[in-house]
Amino acid sequence: MSQQDPMGASTGPKLSGMQKQVLGLYRGFLRAARTKSAEERRQIESIVSGEFHRNAKLVDRKSFLYIEYLLRRGKKQLEQLKSPDTVGLSYQNLDASQTKKTLI
Repeated sequence: MSQQDPMGASTGPKLSGMQKQVLGLYRGFLRAARTKSAEERRQIESIVSGEFHRNAKLVDRKSFLYIEYLLRRGKKQLEQLKSPDTVGLSYQNLDASQTKKTLI
């Protein structure tokens, strides 16, 4: 259980710079989703949550180059999502065997 300082901020384990970038990207997607319609927002939040959880389980924490690649790709997708002309995200589901082939 993490403790809180007097101002209410969590004093749990310190996050690395890359972890902070990942969390910032996740929050950015959720903020961008708020600018879309209620239906699109739910779809975007579901896709983003699923992708982040899937990558948290599948990607080795020491694969820094691959994580940096995912961050760059995510930032590009976020910028596209922020565009007023963009109404939602598309999602391509790959099974684990295809993902492992891609990672190697």
